[in-house]
Amino acid sequence: MAIHYPNGKVYNPQPKTLAVKKKNYSFSNRGKTLEDELSEANDYYLANDIAVIYKKPIPIQIVKVDYPNRSGAVIREAYYRTPSTTDFNGVYQGKYIDFEAKETENKTSFPLKNVHLHQVEHMRKVSIQHGISFLLVRFSAFDRYFYLPFEQLHVFWDRMQTGGRKSIALAEFEEHAIEITPKYAPRIDYLQIVNDLNG
Repeated sequence: MAIHYPNGKVYNPQPKTLAVKKKNYSFSNRGKTLEDELSEANDYYLANDIAVIYKKPIPIQIVKVDYPNRSGAVIREAYYRTPSTTDFNGVYQGKYIDFEAKETENKTSFPLKNVHLHQVEHMRKVSIQHGISFLLVRFSAFDRYFYLPFEQLHVFWDRMQTGGRKSIALAEFEEHAIEITPKYAPRIDYLQIVNDLNG
């Protein structure tokens, strides 16, 4: 199946090398992605009436479908209708939450090319409406997680736009972001930080 971006370019995901990644994970977290962990956290929040937060569906336009048999259909070609905004959104204690989650295997910095202009603009509009918007980043080599409020992300983004560095150094995360220490349930309790910053 070929999936295309709105500009017509074919989406070609890079193959994942889970065998390489596994050696960096603790035994209990082996093979899980940040998205998996956040989905588990969101399930926990929902089951315990703490928050209602979901991963946003990717908006695609299906163009070609084959029906190899009566009981099944196979999508052969599809296009992204519009660029997606952020990964997750929902509500927590009457507050609108909207955030992007990214992983990097880089050991020294997070490349800002992993975040797109339309995502930053969306987060800015959420912030203007007094919603809570942020970036969650996982440095997979160290199994370290950081919560970067949008206001601080915007500082680094503006720095890049004016000719400065095109990444956020790990040391800058340590100084300007809040590190999330994994725990038992949920493992990535990002709402504790939301609560501390906005309570």
